Amino acid sequence: MSAGLSASFYLPYAHSSVATAVLQSLEVYQRAVGPRVLTSYEGDDGEWQPLDSHGWAEVHRGMQEEPWANVHLSGASPEAAFRFDYLGRERVDAPSVSGLGEVSAVSFWLSTEYMEQRGPRQTRELLMALAAPLPFASGNAGLAFSGSLDVAANIRQVRRDCVRYPGLDVLRLSMTSLRIGTRVRGPSWLTFLGAPVLSQLGGADQLRSRLNAPSTTVQAEKGTSAVVTLGDWPATGDSEHGEPLSSYRELARVLEPWTLWGEGESILGLDPEAARRWERRFLD
Repeated sequence: MSAGLSASFYLPYAHSSVATAVLQSLEVYQRAVGPRVLTSYEGDDGEWQPLDSHGWAEVHRGMQEEPWANVHLSGASPEAAFRFDYLGRERVDAPSVSGLGEVSAVSFWLSTEYMEQRGPRQTRELLMALAAPLPFASGNAGLAFSGSLDVAANIRQVRRDCVRYPGLDVLRLSMTSLRIGTRVRGPSWLTFLGAPVLSQLGGADQLRSRLNAPSTTVQAEKGTSAVVTLGDWPATGDSEHGEPLSSYRELARVLEPWTLWGEGESILGLDPEAARRWERRFLD
């Protein structure tokens, strides 16, 4: 189980409303990583197929003609560092008072070597470009455990290491998108905030006034969204080496009333007390 750089966005709209925007983001991703990095796609039967001209035609046909989508693209194997995952719902849950509900969701993965070669500034510009077409309610970009959580050895390692490295996120897009609605997943290197959470926070200027860490920036986007950046580089927060992640803790406190809870049990299968410790790792 290794670490990668992930960017995930939660879209409170049906597939038919966001397919074009998701394809635009995928084109941005392809231009950045190169046309031959993604080599396989998951077929309707669950088997991986070559992402050749026929494969791309199938992907685009499904994205443009079907009422829902379940698209998974990968490098040489499903465990590859570069991946694209999209779950386009035929319908999403109507907004509720709790903010919880089923949404469409998309994620992009990059290798840590990609960021090291291009530097954090260029990497951040790519993440912002991926987000630009998307009507997200929230999103997160930063370091995450990379590998299938359906593999027993992987989930054992993640359960062992997730508390030591609080800056490493644990993602299972299919589960999170069933509940997240318009809530947020807490802080990451780049935390994307859209409607309605940003307006409930008082807008970008009000949010900026509540974040005092010198390494934190708040950038307004398109009037209804903003991105909070926590430092020049994403951090693992290795607790054995005393990395405090104070800026992550500050943002976590601000976002706490709108944060999605319960993922420690649903994603990691932790018992309630261990799940609480992991979910509140930036708060307690």
